[in-house]
Amino acid sequence: MVRMRRKRMHCNNKELHNRYKTKRRTKDLDQIQEDLKPENKSRLLNLPLDEDLPGLGQHYCVECAQFYIDDDTLVRHRRGREHKRRLRDLKDPAYTQKEAEAAAGLSTDNGRAVSSLFGPQSLLSLKRQNDAAAAKNQQMDVES
Repeated sequence: MVRMRRKRMHCNNKELHNRYKTKRRTKDLDQIQEDLKPENKSRLLNLPLDEDLPGLGQHYCVECAQFYIDDDTLVRHRRGREHKRRLRDLKDPAYTQKEAEAAAGLSTDNGRAVSSLFGPQSLLSLKRQNDAAAAKNQQMDVES
């Protein structure tokens, strides 16, 4: 029995994989939400003719950040699954830097950032503060 020679495919070539991955990269959701603002959207929908873009740059889907060859393909794209999924993802507001820091356990104290070394303790203290505020609100509701 003869041992078969290994096929030399590109599946494990990391350099090629990274090159193709960055080639297919599209805009992030926060960038697209910035493009959806009325002043930016009107600028993107009324682009001048560009020979390097598909359809001379006249058929653009702002939500997906893609150019299409003609109006038919753009309409077909808008009826498709990927476009509808992108619309659903864009309904959620984009994360801000403040939310990211809060998720990482950083908080602000009078304008300067304070890092908490003990994450569970800070979560417990937040829970206690929330419970105290809820109890205070209940007391105010009972009194009125």
